[in-house]
Amino acid sequence: MFPNPQDALPLPSRPSLEQYKKLAKDLVKTAASSDRSALRTWAVNWLKNLVQLANLQATDRLPINAGQLPAEFESFVRKQESDGKLSLSKAQFVLARSHGFESWPKFSRHLDALAHADSSEADFEKAADVIVGGQLDDLTRLLRKNPDLVRARSTREHRGTLLHYVAANGIEGYRQKTPGNVVQIARLLLDSGAEVDAEADVYGGGSTTLELAATSVHPERAGVQEALMQLLIDRGATEKPAASHGRTLVSVCLANGRKRAAEFLAARGFRIDLEAAAGLGRLDLVTKLFADATKKQRESALCWACEHGSIDSVHFLLDQAVSIHPIVSGETALHWAVVGGHIDIIHLLLSHGADLEAKNVYGGTALGQAVWCVMNTESDDEYLKVIEALIEAGAVIDSHMREWLAAQAKKRESIS
Repeated sequence: MFPNPQDALPLPSRPSLEQYKKLAKDLVKTAASSDRSALRTWAVNWLKNLVQLANLQATDRLPINAGQLPAEFESFVRKQESDGKLSLSKAQFVLARSHGFESWPKFSRHLDALAHADSSEADFEKAADVIVGGQLDDLTRLLRKNPDLVRARSTREHRGTLLHYVAANGIEGYRQKTPGNVVQIARLLLDSGAEVDAEADVYGGGSTTLELAATSVHPERAGVQEALMQLLIDRGATEKPAASHGRTLVSVCLANGRKRAAEFLAARGFRIDLEAAAGLGRLDLVTKLFADATKKQRESALCWACEHGSIDSVHFLLDQAVSIHPIVSGETALHWAVVGGHIDIIHLLLSHGADLEAKNVYGGTALGQAVWCVMNTESDDEYLKVIEALIEAGAVIDSHMREWLAAQAKKRESIS
């Protein structure tokens, strides 16, 4: 829910405290408008202006959703109102939080520091930008100029170090990018004295660079995730129970859809619990760990096995009477099998009585989940086959779904 550290909006290339004081007053005025659409329009225009002033280009993979953030911003503003009015102090708080700061005073100090080009805050911001931009030489110059920078922390809410930025996870969304030379960048930071197991205050706190890198889609897409993890491990990165909040890092990887990272870590001796064993298809460990697992762990294990295609583990867990309808991370086992695109597991679940019309936390059925996957992934053909299998099994098709399916069929005909 907005705002969190990942939602932090970019600052203009030359921000000033005076500009933001005026902006806060304008926000108060807009929130008080009798036109209920005024605040949404204000948010849309402000977001577009920020992207332009920050010299950014919004893309599908850049977490600045012009369609979603204005509505979330408006909702956040309305929650700050008292008796239907937004005070100036609350407007200032809204702007500070929108940029990833916990309060207006902290945001103000940050803006004041950025006004001085040689401040440590200004150097940190430059370093963060060159890290995600892959500018190794520029980072080298910044670290030579200010050796203490490598141990500094962001003044934003997440309090991350520069090393955390190589993970492209947890930090402000517009900086979640992985350059091809990120391993060399991470090596430079570590050689310069970066603390390999430093923790950032994201996802509940205690997040290390290894945990963030292992669960991040960006280094995986860039093809450097395993090399980055290996470097961190070679430099002493360890699994911290606090970082994973009682779960193994391998299972956290699986929960985030990073199976290759989970396999990589498991092969290097990182702990494997029941959930991880099920997701990895380690039936030997599933049978060994099952007896001592809690009901919640068993249900999670079933869902991870469904998502990651471990049909032998699914067979075992169903034979052990694990609930066919657990809700794990807002989805049933059938939803997770759909997400994984595993038609064989979908049929297996249905044969054991899985409810085709069970709803996930978003109100979607298994068929609705499959449609979402078609629209939000690059595996159209795979999920279209899942849709066909669900329809053949008797999934209910409403009028909107029927129109969408007809459009997809027409689209496939035109391509062929």
